[in-house]
Amino acid sequence: QVQLVESGGGLVQAGGSLRLSCAASGRTSSRYAVGWFRQAPGKKREFVAAISRSGSTIYYADSVKGRFTISSDNAKNTVFLQMNSLKPEDTAVYYCAVASRSDYLIYSLSGDYWGQGTQVTVSS
Repeated sequence: QVQLVESGGGLVQAGGSLRLSCAASGRTSSRYAVGWFRQAPGKKREFVAAISRSGSTIYYADSVKGRFTISSDNAKNTVFLQMNSLKPEDTAVYYCAVASRSDYLIYSLSGDYWGQGTQVTVSS
């Protein structure tokens, strides 16, 4: 009932920046927490960042803390992931997901709805 579409991925040099967007449509409401995840070839899915239902509380994986920023624009039903100081190890497919509780996103890597993903490639 909720559709999520990621955009903004691409190819950048190490040290560069990208801004990903996750646009929601369908049956949307503020009851959802939103998270970003990534998966690189040969690796497990990894939690990146999440924002609470109110938008006032955020969570980051240690690997991206201080470099990535998650934010939301409720009027546009969109969540953003600003990625700065990108490293080659950030290369992955990035996914957006929503869940009723942020705990599901952060600790269970579980969401009720998922986007199709957007490729981020960081060259050295």
